[in-house]
Formats: sequence, C-alpha cells, structure tokens
Amino acid sequence: MATYVFPPWPPQQTDAQREHLRHTICNWALTNGLAVRPSERLVDTDGHVPETLATHAPVTFFPSPIPRSCYEDGLALQTAYNELYAGITGDEQWLASVLTGKWQDVILEVDEYIDKLWSVHLAVKKEGYVQELCLGLFRSDYMVHLDSAVEDAKPELKQVEFNTMASSMAGLASKASSLHRYLQRTSAYQTHPEVASAALPPNEASSLLAAGLIEAHDAYGESKCSPPLPTCVVFIVQEREGNIFDQKHVEYQLEERHIPVFRLPFSRVLEHTEVSEDSFRRLTYRPPHSANTPYEVSLVYFRAGYSPAEYASTTAWQARVHIERSAAIKCPTVLTHLAGSKKVQQVLATPSSPHVDHFLPAQAFMAERVRGTFANIYPLDESAAGQEARKLALNPETAVRYVLKPQREGGGNNHYRGAIPGFLRSIPESHWKGYILMEIIDPPALANSALRNGQTTTGQVIGEYGVYGACLWRQTYARAVSSDDNDVESRTESQPRALAGPSLADLPPTGNSNESKIEILYNTQAGYVLRTKARMSEEGGIAAGYGYVDSCFPVDPYKEPSADDKE
Repeated sequence: MATYVFPPWPPQQTDAQREHLRHTICNWALTNGLAVRPSERLVDTDGHVPETLATHAPVTFFPSPIPRSCYEDGLALQTAYNELYAGITGDEQWLASVLTGKWQDVILEVDEYIDKLWSVHLAVKKEGYVQELCLGLFRSDYMVHLDSAVEDAKPELKQVEFNTMASSMAGLASKASSLHRYLQRTSAYQTHPEVASAALPPNEASSLLAAGLIEAHDAYGESKCSPPLPTCVVFIVQEREGNIFDQKHVEYQLEERHIPVFRLPFSRVLEHTEVSEDSFRRLTYRPPHSANTPYEVSLVYFRAGYSPAEYASTTAWQARVHIERSAAIKCPTVLTHLAGSKKVQQVLATPSSPHVDHFLPAQAFMAERVRGTFANIYPLDESAAGQEARKLALNPETAVRYVLKPQREGGGNNHYRGAIPGFLRSIPESHWKGYILMEIIDPPALANSALRNGQTTTGQVIGEYGVYGACLWRQTYARAVSSDDNDVESRTESQPRALAGPSLADLPPTGNSNESKIEILYNTQAGYVLRTKARMSEEGGIAAGYGYVDSCFPVDPYKEPSADDKE
C-alpha cells in the first residue's frame, strides 16, 4: 500500500546557521510585535509582570508543510461554517433542544456554567432584545488526518473544535507568516533551497478580523443619543492579559480607521458603563482617564468572559446581562457563545445527521464537505450510543484512542487517553453526560525547530490548523413567556437551577424548523493560524504555554511505494 509523505523537513542546519536564525528571529519578532508578556515564573516579581517587559512569542524557525488540498479546503469551507453557526444561533428552539435534552442529554442539569449562560438569554429575552445585529469572529480548528486503514487514503482535514468566542492568535499568526516570508526573501533561508524557492502565502488574519469589527461598527450607525455622542468599540479583556500584543494588532487597525477602541476588564464593566433606561437601552462607556467624555458603545468584543473562573461572583453574571440587554452589537451574543458548546459539535457530527442540511439548505455540496470534516464524536449519556461510548472511555485499552471534552472554550480542560477512565471514576456518574468523547485525530508527524524564551528546541511536531471567519447577521427574537423566575441579577450562587428557564415545550415557537430566523449581511473567511506543538504534547495552546505560532507551507505530498509495490 502506498503512503503519502511530505518532502524531507526541516532543512538541515549547521550550528552556525541555527544560531543565525535564532538571533534573526528574536530581533525581528520584538521589532515587529511578534511578542507576548513573559511568564510570571520567568520574572522576579511579586507575580505581576510589569508592562515594560515583553519577549518574543513562541515561534517556529521554519513554516510547516501542510497538504495543499487541506490548506485550501479549510479556507474554502469557512463561509459555510460561518453560516452554519449563525443559523444555530438563530434557531433558539434547536439550540434549546440540544442543551435541555432532546438529543438524549441534559447539559443544563449537570453544567452550572452552561445553565447560567442560558439563563442570561432567558432573562434578556423576557425583557426583549433591542439589538438584532450579531457579529461572529469564529475559528474552525483542524488537524490533517491520514487514515492508515484505507488503501490509498489521501490527507484530509478533521475538525478538532469550532470556536465562537474570543478566537485568539490572529495578530500573532499574521506576524509569524510575515516573519517566515521575511526569512525566505533574505539571506536567512538562502542556504536552504527548499524554503528559498517555496511559495509561502501571506496571512492577513488580523486585518480581516479587524474588517469584521469595522463592518459591525459601521452597521450600528450614528449615535442614538440626543445630543449625539461619539461612538466606540469596547474590548472586554482580562485584568492581566499576557497575550495583549496579539489583541493590539487587531485593535490598532480599527483606530487607523478613526474608530475609538477601549479595553475594559470584565470585572469593571458595571463600574464604567451604563445602559439607558429607555426603549433604546444605549450602552455608554466613560473612560476612567476621561470620565467627563462619555462614548456610545457600538460594539462589544469579548476577549474575556469565556471561562467559568471569570464568573466567580454574582456581579460577573450581572455584568454579562448588563451587556447582553444593551443596544450594543455583541461579539458574541450569549446564544452564539452557547452555540460553541462541544455538545453542539457532537450533535452535528452524529452519523446520518440531518442538522447540517437543516442550516445550509441551499448549499448541499458544501454541507457534504462540512460533514466530511467531522471526526467520530460520542455522547456520554444514557442513550445506546452513550452506553457504548462509556465502555470505550472506561476501558484503558480503548480509552487511549480518545479525548474527553467538557463544554468549555480555551485550553487545559480536556482529558486524554489513559487519564480518561480514572477521571470519570473520580466524578459522579450523573455528571458524565456533560462531556463528549472524541476520537483522537492522529496527524502525520513532522520535524521543526522552534524558539521559546530565547531557547531553541528541535524535534517531532504536529500542527493544528485554525481558519478564521467573520460573519455579521440580523437575528429576530421571539419574546419569552412571562415568568417571575428569570431575574438573573437577583440570582445567587446558591441557586444554580433557579433560572434554568422553561422546558423546551414552554419555549415560544421559532417558526418553520426548516428556516433559521437570520439574514446574513457579511460573510468571509479571515485567514488562519497554525499552532504547532511537540508530538507528545496533548494540549496545543500558545498562550497557555504548550504550542508555537507557525505558518503554512502548502505542499503536494507524494506517494512512497510500500515494499510490496516495489517488488
């Protein structure tokens, strides 16, 4: 059987060449903003990294090969994925059925965080949404898969996950591409003809995501206040953001268009913003450094607020409702946030599932291509499929082929391979339904050299290819049935189910189930990020300290004949 292989990689280096590249990369990165705050453990402080410190981002020496067909497929599929997830957000009844139990699972019963996010929606729905425009800056993450059990199998993309909130690394990804293209056209790679003659595509991810933000800001229009106020975009951020430079590359492009941008820590939303008590519910922001100059907020871009740890107090939930009920456009809305749940991914990937066609009724060809990217994903509920998945997860011999995922954004939440049986036995069985079991994608290994904190490492690596998308749509909301239970602002941490809301049967109808109630206004793919990690590393987050930012070197893998073929 023939096997698809990549060209020999990376190019051979002498010690002098490796040191020249290390020196060049360090200086280019810091000069051009391919940078992060240094880890606290590397800085002799009280745990707070001074704003005056920065270091180069973890980055590879060379761009990594990826099959050309896979590289192009990811970009081509993104607008269909954008429309799919916009449609999911717009079909409240379908999303409710996934979260409240129609698909054999009751996520809200076992996941307090998802339960409370759903309750934010119900509380705002009761009052009535005032903003119909929604912005999604998405990222679909893939790995290259080569099925060794299929004769003459070709490399293909398999989706790891779909991110609907705080999809990071576009700024650094664009810079990594520029770095590798710089090294290609200068003397740094001239001794390596494989790279010097290569066609390395540009990556405009940061400018394309910024264009999506600008599109939403422009769609908001002029100030609704009288007298009118200047409008602005607010980035909701974490207090101590080590990945600030990645965000700044996007932020500065808005300011070049004379759009004021302010960074507001999630913990200070209620302190510095207010919602007008009228039918418009305008969101006003007063910068702490200029409190007498209020701004009307056109768009709230969440780069924080995706982790349960950020909602440790009732005040944090009040802040989320405060923003959601306002007239500002949200990126994302709470429904879009919920659409990114792993349970949604599992339901979409169910064999013979009708759901992709439901949301892409006019794109049969693209719907089939989207389905082709799904890996095998199983529920862990009491259904027949769930019972079979539990056997696979609890058996150490079969668990090594799987990853266990909760309903979470961000890295560091998954349980892999041999750790799965012990973890499941450590939590109540009633909580298992809050997880999905996904077959591990086993991409072909490559080799590369990489740089972190000035130190070089070389070895076997694998890559995760994430494609960004920007989508603006108009969404209509049905009003909720009146209920006195849907007051999120009075809900306490000791009342996790007080606001679970009505059952699916109680939800207002959303019209014909074959039609999502959305109107797509803007839809584009927005570049990519390639995150490379050591072959044996389970997690791949760059900001979390596991991976390296990389860029794509599209190649055409060739067949290497097997021993039988040679005879």
